[in-house]
Amino acid sequence: MTTGLTTDGCRARQRALREHLDRNQLDAALIGDRRHVHYLTGYWCPAVFASVALLEHDGPTTLVTPHRLDFVPAADVTLHYPAQRRATLIDDQPGAAVEMIAESLRRCERVGVDGPVLPWAHPSAAWADLRPALLTMRRHKNADEVELLWRAIAATEAAYAYAFKALRPGVTEVELFAGMQAAAAEYASEVLGEFGNDFQVGSPGGPPRRRPAQAGEVAVFDLSVTLRGYRSDMCRSFVVGRLPSTEQTDARERILAVLRYVERTAQPGVSCRQLYADAATQLEGYRGWSFPHHLGHGIGLSAHEAPRLNPEWDDTFQVGDVFTAEPGLYGPDLRAGLRIEEIYHLTETGLEKLTTFPTELS
Repeated sequence: MTTGLTTDGCRARQRALREHLDRNQLDAALIGDRRHVHYLTGYWCPAVFASVALLEHDGPTTLVTPHRLDFVPAADVTLHYPAQRRATLIDDQPGAAVEMIAESLRRCERVGVDGPVLPWAHPSAAWADLRPALLTMRRHKNADEVELLWRAIAATEAAYAYAFKALRPGVTEVELFAGMQAAAAEYASEVLGEFGNDFQVGSPGGPPRRRPAQAGEVAVFDLSVTLRGYRSDMCRSFVVGRLPSTEQTDARERILAVLRYVERTAQPGVSCRQLYADAATQLEGYRGWSFPHHLGHGIGLSAHEAPRLNPEWDDTFQVGDVFTAEPGLYGPDLRAGLRIEEIYHLTETGLEKLTTFPTELS
């Protein structure tokens, strides 16, 4: 079973959020995004239900769940709402959850929220948007978050191990997709969330098709195992039939050289836009091939977070970032193209690579 977020980690994040409440003269934070409820309390709610947390500036952290818990979350008060009647779910799960804390909420005049609010719960309150503050907090991953991300990465690598063995001429993309998903779920030993986006062979990416793989094509598999809201994001490229062409081997070497450049360059304060530009210079047009996408992005409770290695943003690296780097090259003579994506954690002592699965094409 996957180790979850720790009480110490959740309490540290609660303290950081209360500091934001203090700076902005807010009486409380009403948290309704289940990812943020998990981030702050350690409780992960299935998607069919709702969970809410109320962090009062000078009061308790109250967690509302759809059922009684068999563990102690990072909350001072735990309540549960009637989420179902004779095993049939009620219609308004969020409303029923917020109703449990309505009295406490009405004592607060200025309330920060992390998403759409239910104004009937406190129609006279002044509401403030907490999402920018939470996104800023989420950039600096605590140790328990990195551990959960590592477990998601390990489950992703279990899927790649299956794909590497199963990929052969004639196998369909749907067969590969199903087997990879099963391998990841077996490793994680729990229900998974979304599972990435690129599962095609002979194509730069896309959903799985009932199309047989052909010898010499490249399978560009970009997977994202989601465990309790935390998302990995990796890419590996394999050659069907295990006989890479000279062009495919050359493209891999150029991609790996760019990854080594990222590893030497990514430090606190470094411009992600400039790093993208440096990488694009090494990739775009090399032997006539193209590099049409971003160089990478942060991961965590969203598929793409800061820092964004992308010319459309002007982010800089910070200590605590967990991010990907995914250089790629594409062209007809590559039988679609190649992309390799690694995950890194920028720590106080340097850059740590969290991914370990080999990058060989065959």
